[in-house]
Amino acid sequence: MSEVRLPTESRGAAPSFIDRTLRNLRDAWRDISQTARSTIGGAPTVTPALPESELDGVRERINECLEGRGGEVSARARAAALGRLYLGLNADGRKRFLKLLAEEFDVDHGAAQAAAAALIAAKDDRARAKAERELRAALQAPRVRLLTQFNELPDGVKFLVDMRAELMRLSREDRSLAGLENDLKTLLVGWFDVGFLELQRITWDSPAALLEKLSVYEAVHQVRSWVDLKNRLDSDRRCFAFFHPRMPSEPLIFVEVALVNGMAGNIQALLDEKAPLGDPRNADTAIFYSISNAQKGLAGVSFGGFLIKRVADRLASEFPKLKTFATLSPIPGFRAWLDQQFAEGVPGVLDKNDRKALAQALGEDNVNKGALKQLLAANGWTRDTKLTAALEGPMLRLVARYLVQAKREDGKALNPVANFHLSNGARVERLNWLGDTSKNGLQQSAGIMVNYEYRLGDIEENHEAYEGEGRIVTSSSIAKLLK
Repeated sequence: MSEVRLPTESRGAAPSFIDRTLRNLRDAWRDISQTARSTIGGAPTVTPALPESELDGVRERINECLEGRGGEVSARARAAALGRLYLGLNADGRKRFLKLLAEEFDVDHGAAQAAAAALIAAKDDRARAKAERELRAALQAPRVRLLTQFNELPDGVKFLVDMRAELMRLSREDRSLAGLENDLKTLLVGWFDVGFLELQRITWDSPAALLEKLSVYEAVHQVRSWVDLKNRLDSDRRCFAFFHPRMPSEPLIFVEVALVNGMAGNIQALLDEKAPLGDPRNADTAIFYSISNAQKGLAGVSFGGFLIKRVADRLASEFPKLKTFATLSPIPGFRAWLDQQFAEGVPGVLDKNDRKALAQALGEDNVNKGALKQLLAANGWTRDTKLTAALEGPMLRLVARYLVQAKREDGKALNPVANFHLSNGARVERLNWLGDTSKNGLQQSAGIMVNYEYRLGDIEENHEAYEGEGRIVTSSSIAKLLK
């Protein structure tokens, strides 16, 4: 997905609603911590950067939370006080807090080794069962119990999701945080099982705060204004999101759908605010044109595929004339891949016919890979009809090769969007020349977009082919481009 941008009419939206969320969370947890202040004492005084000299007080508070003295009310109050302390830290302070958790509240490796040895030495079933229980307990890091205590607080799930988002970023630079990040991911995977999620439709009549978040979280096609957002929620459009009962006001992932006739191939036309309103009852195609993960901290917690299938089933029930369910998807990474092919001197990137067509369009005797790279990097090439006509064939063949033949080390599609849809049972249906001529579309994919089609009767078979064999199912038009 591309970078999230704010609509032009609400540039302050992100800071405003994030600040409101943090303020509300601090206030709620302050009230909880005050209910048992007589038994837990006041929170330690810390400065936002949490210098080394103040870590002892925080360490003591973490140990008190883990000891769990004083009953459930006191335990919640201690966790709330510690959570408020964390929320009051700046970026450096939060990193020191997290490193404290990661390094000093990890698994006791000596105890785990002793428990494993006891299990190996067990002589009978009773001793073996006892040793297994002790090993399981020894393998659980104390910090996991603390994270679970945060989960039991109001908005504690959202607090932990945001904490993991920060851990994901920090652990790329500091591997000592990787274990804590993995512990938190494991908890979130269990808590966000798809069976717990609620599918809701978002409309223009939804709460203003939710619409604000929709604008900010949109990660594929920037919401340019509130008029643009209203157009995306009109009667011939649908927007659905998954919500979790413990995060009822926060969308987890959402999909935007256009109900149209025929396979859409141009995002500018699809998002045109002046286009006539269509009648969804007569539509034969549902185009999923934007899928956005709204919570960075839930990366790797898979439910996007379930969202598409649930929405497709719901739309098929509501609109019996719908026969085709497809995406209009960007192709992030194609230009970067092509540049890499040029840099590495990969043979056959352009064949003789490609070079001839481009040379005629440019009025030159010969065109090499460097000339094509320079051409695509220049502004305004899409306004030259002769040039775009000459480029279409070679570029579509290159994109088809990138989507179907460029693979990761594990045999899956190199393109992340392709991998997502193929793993969910779609097939590569059609390429669309100049389907996205925005600055971002030209930079990432030379303006080309792709339709992935979800044929409801073939989803499981396509999924198995891709996951089991690494085989990518394509339409005949894509197969022809690959010859």
